[in-house]
Amino acid sequence: MYKRILVPLDGSPRAEKILNHVEEMALRFKAQVIFLQVVNPFVPIMDSYTDLLEQSLNEIKRQVEKSKSYLSAWRGNFRKKGIHSRKIVEQGPVVDTILKIAQQEEVDLIAMASHGRSGLSRVFYGSVAVGILHRVDRPLLLIRVLESD
Repeated sequence: MYKRILVPLDGSPRAEKILNHVEEMALRFKAQVIFLQVVNPFVPIMDSYTDLLEQSLNEIKRQVEKSKSYLSAWRGNFRKKGIHSRKIVEQGPVVDTILKIAQQEEVDLIAMASHGRSGLSRVFYGSVAVGILHRVDRPLLLIRVLESD
């Protein structure tokens, strides 16, 4: 049923709550798991201070390397369980990038956790899940993670 499952992760324990579900599905369907982390860079558009621009570019490089290491650890965990996986680290707007990678990789399913918070933090953390939900063109497994989880 599912051959390729895209799993966007942001490095938080809440986002990782989807992984037990993905593991079970990948084993059942012998699916490949594609781990994705999107680095949403902040680079000053107009800045007369070269040092600030250089610092921003160095920070992006640091975030990309940190993301690669983080996803490699999850790949190792899945490999030990006999699950084939890959990792992708991309830069750009989070929702657009997730949808772009889903299309490029021809995934059958996007699996992710929604950050179930309340108040202003819900607006921020739930915005990625809501953005995907409103624009996705393929099956989506979305689990809600509550504040207490």
